[in-house]
Amino acid sequence: MNLGPHADFIFASYAVTVFVIAALVGWVVLDYAAQRRVLGDLEERGVTRRSQRKGDA
Repeated sequence: MNLGPHADFIFASYAVTVFVIAALVGWVVLDYAAQRRVLGDLEERGVTRRSQRKGDA
């Protein structure tokens, strides 16, 4: 495949795109784990969701 004189720019663009997408996926995974920890801590302290209150019919 001959990309011509712009091959460096094309490869750099793809590399940056892959890096940004990988960083976003990593951020989401880390944030998900952090939110699960926070929710677990709240549940351990007895904090419940309004939709799970006892006595609601």
